[in-house]
Amino acid sequence: MEAYTSFASVYDTFMDNVPYSEWAQYIRGLLLESGTEDGIVLDLGCGTGSLTELLAGYGYDMIGVDNSEDMLELAMEKRLKSGHDILYLLQDMREFELYGTVRAVVSVCDSLNYITDPEDLVQVFRLVNNYLDPGGAFIFDFNTDYKYREILGDCTIAEDRGTCSFIWDNYYYEEEHINEYDLTLYIQDEEYSSEGRELFRKYQETHYQRGYSLEEIRELLARSGLVFEQAYDAFTREPPTEKSERICVIAAESGKSRKKDK
Repeated sequence: MEAYTSFASVYDTFMDNVPYSEWAQYIRGLLLESGTEDGIVLDLGCGTGSLTELLAGYGYDMIGVDNSEDMLELAMEKRLKSGHDILYLLQDMREFELYGTVRAVVSVCDSLNYITDPEDLVQVFRLVNNYLDPGGAFIFDFNTDYKYREILGDCTIAEDRGTCSFIWDNYYYEEEHINEYDLTLYIQDEEYSSEGRELFRKYQETHYQRGYSLEEIRELLARSGLVFEQAYDAFTREPPTEKSERICVIAAESGKSRKKDK
């Protein structure tokens, strides 16, 4: 599971088309339906903290976990500006540790697709189940095998934003369900750039994701002890179809006893 390094510095620039506010509102609705109106919520694979900040704005006590130090540095800069009391932890989600249980766990932006070994994903699910309050909700999304196979496939994507640009070479290995993307980044070095002279530095990263089907996810959830509750075509209330590119899943903690009312 590779961590973002050079890409972290321009991640928010290239993700400015992601409707984080709408996603946060959607997740907030699902949290309320699960009975999570307040309390501690874990954002697993929080990246630069865009969604973490928005959920903190709804009044949740947020914890963000990510395995990229560079991404978390940007998240902490946002925390400094917002004043939100967010705890960020530099941890691999396959072996994350918390100080206690949480009301809910969320993981969006296909963070779980970076877990390319299904056995590792079972371990992530087990940890989530372990750290959830009794009956707590786990809300996450994932990119489907259909998206990697039919939408992305083998292609090249390029984008120029002036001070930074990227070339994304995408390859999908259907038999292994593995999507590889090789990123070539050109980022302006402001320190050495001057009027009439611009210096760009080149960086390269390779990342891997795995395409999952809803059937696989349900099986892995069951093995981990979590209880599958619902699935939607991502960020809608429509059921997923064979052509769903991203699916949102709601699962619940199982195994802990709720305290009985006296």
